Amino acid sequence: TVTVGAGGASSPGGSDPSNGTNGNDSSISGTGITTITSTGGGKGAGGFAASRSASGGSGGGGNGIGSGDSNNGSAGTANQGFAGGNGVGAPNYAGGGGGGASEVGTNGASQTGGQGGDGVASTITGSSVTRGGGGSGASFSTGSVVAGGAGGGGAGGWSGGTKTGVAGTANTGGGGGGAVVSVASGAGGSGVVILRVPTSNYSSTTSGSPTVTTDGSDTIMTFNASGSYTG
Repeated sequence: TVTVGAGGASSPGGSDPSNGTNGNDSSISGTGITTITSTGGGKGAGGFAASRSASGGSGGGGNGIGSGDSNNGSAGTANQGFAGGNGVGAPNYAGGGGGGASEVGTNGASQTGGQGGDGVASTITGSSVTRGGGGSGASFSTGSVVAGGAGGGGAGGWSGGTKTGVAGTANTGGGGGGAVVSVASGAGGSGVVILRVPTSNYSSTTSGSPTVTTDGSDTIMTFNASGSYTG
């Protein structure tokens, strides 16, 4: 059984600058195999002083509004992802970058949001693809847009231009970018589950419409939505 987790919801901004949500877990489970679970990414701190980031597969970044705990990024999960960066409040107003699958998100500073950590490159499909990049923090005034981490991370907004955070790329597990408090942050990107088996053992019995390709003597099933494979 293949479960593909949805990305975390964005923080809505506007009159309700609350926290978003963590991403949902992706997993492979079944009879005779050990369940493998990739933990959903942690949410970033929302746009008010009492908000907190959260831990996850990779950790969420801190906000650039309040002070103390609301500015702190949160931890990732060992062997899955890294911590989010810290934000900084007045007068810099810069959010921290979300953690990525291969490195921590950087801290916000000098009115420029921290960058999301980069993801991890994998060749399971036959070519190198990077996934699991962190979303970048929002910037203020003299700052600028900060690109998301490599592997689907969304860029952070900034008050001198596009204020909205960019969503993480679907089916990469990339994090959404932070936003200036009055508008919505980017939602997280959904996950993906990829199975690679010897073509001589491939049964073709699947559900959920995975994309099926071959590479050399192997068959690769890419699940962009939940489904199953019977060996």
